[in-house]
Amino acid sequence: MKNKLTIAALAVIVTLAFGACRKQSKEQPPAAAASPVVQDAPVGGAAQTGEKYFFRGTIANLSIEMQLLRDGDRISGTYFYPRVGKNIALAGTVDKDNNVTLTESDESGKQTGVFKGHWQPATDSPDPSVYEIEGKWSKPDGSKQTEFTVTQQPYEFTGAVSVMPKVIKEANKPKLYTVNAEYPQIDGDSRFDGFNREARAMITKDVGAFKTSESQADTGEASGLPAETQNSTMDVGYDFHYATDNLISLAFTEAAYERGAAHGNSVTEVLNYDLKNAKKLALADLFIPKSKYLNVISTYCQKELKERSKKPDTMILDDLIGSGAGPQADNYRAWSITKKGLWITFDPYQVAAYAAGPQYILVPYSVLKDMIKPDGPIGMFAK
Repeated sequence: MKNKLTIAALAVIVTLAFGACRKQSKEQPPAAAASPVVQDAPVGGAAQTGEKYFFRGTIANLSIEMQLLRDGDRISGTYFYPRVGKNIALAGTVDKDNNVTLTESDESGKQTGVFKGHWQPATDSPDPSVYEIEGKWSKPDGSKQTEFTVTQQPYEFTGAVSVMPKVIKEANKPKLYTVNAEYPQIDGDSRFDGFNREARAMITKDVGAFKTSESQADTGEASGLPAETQNSTMDVGYDFHYATDNLISLAFTEAAYERGAAHGNSVTEVLNYDLKNAKKLALADLFIPKSKYLNVISTYCQKELKERSKKPDTMILDDLIGSGAGPQADNYRAWSITKKGLWITFDPYQVAAYAAGPQYILVPYSVLKDMIKPDGPIGMFAK
C-alpha cells in the first residue's frame, strides 16, 4: 500500500476556561485540577459551579464537540456539529453508577434529542484518567436511535483561548479520491503560534503528498472494481493527550484507503511541543544524554505485549513483538505525554495483526524517573 495519511474529520471550536481533570477512581469522573470552574451566570442568576470537561467524538459518522459542566448529579453544557457550527443546549443528570442522560434543546427550548450513555474510562486509552461517554442518541420519543461516543480532551489552558479546527476537504471525481483532514489551531495567545505552524505544516504536507500520489495514479481500471472500492480516501483525526500553557502533546490518527484494496490502514503521527522554548520535541529531549531510555521503554513494552499475547484472540504475534517493539527509535516514534506516563502507540502490523488494531501502552514515569532530565519538559513528573 502506498504511504498515505488520513485525517478523520472531527471539527471543534471550544472556548477554554481554567479547569481540567485529575484522576479519581474508575467509578467517578475526574475532578477539576484546581478549584472548580465558575461559569458566567445568566443575568439575574447566581454563578454556577462545577467541574468542566471537554469531549470530542461522533454520533454515527458525524463529528461532534461537547462541553459539559458537572455539578453533583447535574450536568449542563452544549454540543455542536462542526459542519453546522451552532451550539445546542444540553441538560441532564448522572447517577451513582455513572449512567448519563442528557436532553438537548433548540433556541426555543423545544427538546430535539436525548443522549443516554455511560461515563467510563476511555476504552482505547492506556491512561486511566481519560474518560469517555458512550451510548445512544435518539429523538425525544425514542426513535432514530444511533450510537455515540465522545472522548475527554485534557485541556488545562489558563487563559481564554480557543481550539479551532482547520479542515481540508476535497473530492476529486476525475482522479477518484477524497480528502477529509483536520488539524487544530489555538487562538487567543501568541505563545501558541509555533505550535500552530507545526500542526499546520504536518498536515498540509501529508495532504499534498496524498494528492500528488493520487493525481499520478492510473484510474483506468477503476470502473471494473466494485463501487465501494473505486475511490481512494484520506482521513485524519486528532486527540490531545496533554495540553497546558507550557506543553502540548497531540496525536493524529491517519487512516488511508487505496483504490481496490481489501481494507485500509492507519498510522499515528504525533506533535509534542514545548511552548516555553518554542520547540518541537523529540523523544531524546526528555532524557539525560546517553541514558538507555530506549532499552528501558522497550523492555517495559515487550513485557506488557507478551502478557497480552497470552490472552485469547489478541492477535499479538511473538515474532512481531521483537521486531516491532525492539529498542530502535523508529519503533517509538509515536509517543505522547500524559500526566501518568508516556503513551506509546504501536500501529497495525507493528506488533499485531491488522484486525487487532493499534496497541497502546502507558509507560509509567516511575519506570523512567532516573533517566528523565530534571529540568526538561517532563521533569515535573520525575519528582
